[in-house]
Amino acid sequence: MTDLINALLHAVAYALVGGAMLVAAYYVLDLATPGHLGTHLRGVDENGNESVHAHSRGAGVVTSAWLLSNAAVLFTAIWTNGETSLGWALVWTVCFGALGIALNTAMFFAVEAITPGNLRQIVTEPGPVRPLAHVAAAVALSVGAIVCASIA
Repeated sequence: MTDLINALLHAVAYALVGGAMLVAAYYVLDLATPGHLGTHLRGVDENGNESVHAHSRGAGVVTSAWLLSNAAVLFTAIWTNGETSLGWALVWTVCFGALGIALNTAMFFAVEAITPGNLRQIVTEPGPVRPLAHVAAAVALSVGAIVCASIA
């Protein structure tokens, strides 16, 4: 019974730390994009009213890939360090989580630098997903996979 309670407490600790890291990842993407990311995702028009015509599908694709990428890094850090002490496993989780966020941010700006147009503006435009948003999403997932491989 002690093992079960211990495992449950570890799960809670990992969930809280992982959740906080994902919230941080979301806010970093919010800072990297113009306006308020939540407004682009919800679809709020210039009058502050929600509208299906004002939401950005591109922002949804990039945000989803960004969060999945960072969640994969957190998962891998927890999975590979779960046998160590809880404290060290949480340290690894936070360190690699922060690295994943930093590398995703750097690559987001790198994609913007090497492609024509303003990636941040294109990603948040209302309407259908533009191809450049798919590229940004793929890069985010790729960065996550690379960081996961470095942990494992």
